[in-house]
Amino acid sequence: MERLSGLDAAFLYMETPTNHMHVAMTMVLDPSTMPAGYSFGAIRDFIGDRLHLVPPFRRRLLEVPFRLHHPIWVEDPDFDLDRHIRRIGAPAPGGRRELAELAGQIASTPLDRSKPLWELWVIEGLKRDRIGVVTKVHHSAIDGTSGADLMVHLFDLDPAVKDPEPAAERPSEHIPSEVELLAYAAASKVRRNLGLLPLLGQTAQSVSRVVQRRRSPDQAVGAAPLTAPRTPWNGPLGSRRAVGFARMPLADVKAVKNHFGVTVNDVVLAMCAGTLRRYLDALRLLPDEPLVAVCPISVRGGDDTTAADAAAASANRVSAMFTSLATDLEDPRDRLMAIAEVTRGAKEEHNAVGADMLQNWAEFAGPNLFNLASRLYSSRGWAGSHRPIHNVIISNVPGPSFPLYYGGAELVAAYPMGPAMEGAGLNITVMSYRDSVDIGLMVDKDLVPDVWDMADAVQPALDELTQAAGLPAPPAPRPSRSSASAG
Repeated sequence: MERLSGLDAAFLYMETPTNHMHVAMTMVLDPSTMPAGYSFGAIRDFIGDRLHLVPPFRRRLLEVPFRLHHPIWVEDPDFDLDRHIRRIGAPAPGGRRELAELAGQIASTPLDRSKPLWELWVIEGLKRDRIGVVTKVHHSAIDGTSGADLMVHLFDLDPAVKDPEPAAERPSEHIPSEVELLAYAAASKVRRNLGLLPLLGQTAQSVSRVVQRRRSPDQAVGAAPLTAPRTPWNGPLGSRRAVGFARMPLADVKAVKNHFGVTVNDVVLAMCAGTLRRYLDALRLLPDEPLVAVCPISVRGGDDTTAADAAAASANRVSAMFTSLATDLEDPRDRLMAIAEVTRGAKEEHNAVGADMLQNWAEFAGPNLFNLASRLYSSRGWAGSHRPIHNVIISNVPGPSFPLYYGGAELVAAYPMGPAMEGAGLNITVMSYRDSVDIGLMVDKDLVPDVWDMADAVQPALDELTQAAGLPAPPAPRPSRSSASAG
């Protein structure tokens, strides 16, 4: 039994019928490497054999009566694997667009809180005899880094499926009664409240440091919330999602990074900026002011990913920084260098605030009040009544540079998909894998009905950066992202 941290619980309280708080991944697998050939049963058994290595896949929520405190995780005594794994066929011709259409439909449905908060869909019938796997997990259970760490247990380094270490025998977990839950909640709240005064002092000091930095003309600073211009996707969310994919050469990203002396993350942000600038310009809706992105940041310590208690290690350890995308600048080089400067300032401000400030204050979120506020904000459409807090969420997750295998099937591509948020119906999540950068665009389908126009703008955005760096242009036009084969 483990109580959710305040930040984990916040992702539950933020969820509404239209604001779905799960993260997802769409994988393309080549089953020709499976030793005994592909079958749905083989994939199902492979996952079942390793579930004990991925604690969030076997835990369900237990609410405290009257929501007096955050919920707790308990081992699900009625766990049934068949309630989590499903099998569907892709519509013809089974390309990347058809795979993304199914991924968008899967992402449009919230997870059932009466069971462990994850689903996995095996999609058959893709081009070149490939299969797709769409996995979605609630954000209260994992963040990007912990998700990547836990998913390691579901991959191998070669096609030979290795038997995992057997699950350690342990007695069935006691499910606490309502009286026990109330007593546990009361004691936990007393301990929590003892830390309020020190936290107030730390917060005052952090605010003072940030104000001093912003008053200094010599200091680089990040963007500020509520300074973003309005775009077509900044407004109240609907329940439907759409997904687009893009894949770029990692070598091109690194070449731009090396030429300009910036970071990979700076290049990724500049690539996204160029994509959104091109998309909005085509609609004649490009704002004069720069777009503002919020970027999740992992604040895990060096021992978090090696902790013996993998269940605790899966908890969210994230913060966020606001950065300008400099979309008001036409020259791609100027845009990249402006982004690098603002991002550097945003990181320094984040350090001045403290990496754990968000986690500390999240502990004091009142479940009933937080959830009520989220539902009122969503149902009344208040996101459309004020200046956007930010325009887009952009996440960059480093992945492995070597091939991985899933149940013996080679992982060909892995497109991450983060949640769209109320008021900002666009999430761009980027992950490197082998020699590629895989990009997933999650949008509100009503706010962005043409997500593939946006996805098709990613390659030209990278090309203009490589040209600004004086690198050779691609030898031939590359196929449209929407018409390419699966993977």
